[in-house]
Amino acid sequence: MNRSQLLNTIAERMELTRKEADQLLSSFVDIITETVSTGEDVTISGFAKFRRVDRPARMGRNPATGEAIKISAKRQAKVTPLKAFKDAVLSGKAPRKAAAKKTVAKKAPAKKAPAKKAVAKKAPVKKAAKKATKKTTRR
Repeated sequence: MNRSQLLNTIAERMELTRKEADQLLSSFVDIITETVSTGEDVTISGFAKFRRVDRPARMGRNPATGEAIKISAKRQAKVTPLKAFKDAVLSGKAPRKAAAKKTVAKKAPAKKAPAKKAVAKKAPVKKAAKKATKKTTRR
């Protein structure tokens, strides 16, 4: 799916014009880009996590010659798919849309008079005779 097809799908699903869908998508991309460029992560629940990764300078090797080379520090963008997205892709099925649940007003339960608690009396404690125990030592 390319951008044009994505815009058509968004416009159709959200009952927008194509121009409004384009503004929506552009704003979405701009917000994510601005936020990640400042170093803050953006997580879209059930979809993906966008973040900036700063890689330090390091020493590496040229695989052809074995010569040591210096690899400069760099900054990268990293997009990590989250569990719900990965599960949907691996299973080949689109995630189910959560249907809007209708809440039915429930009647409050009738208040009952608080039950009186019976006071339990303690039984007399019998004194047990102490048993003689053998002490054994371990070697």
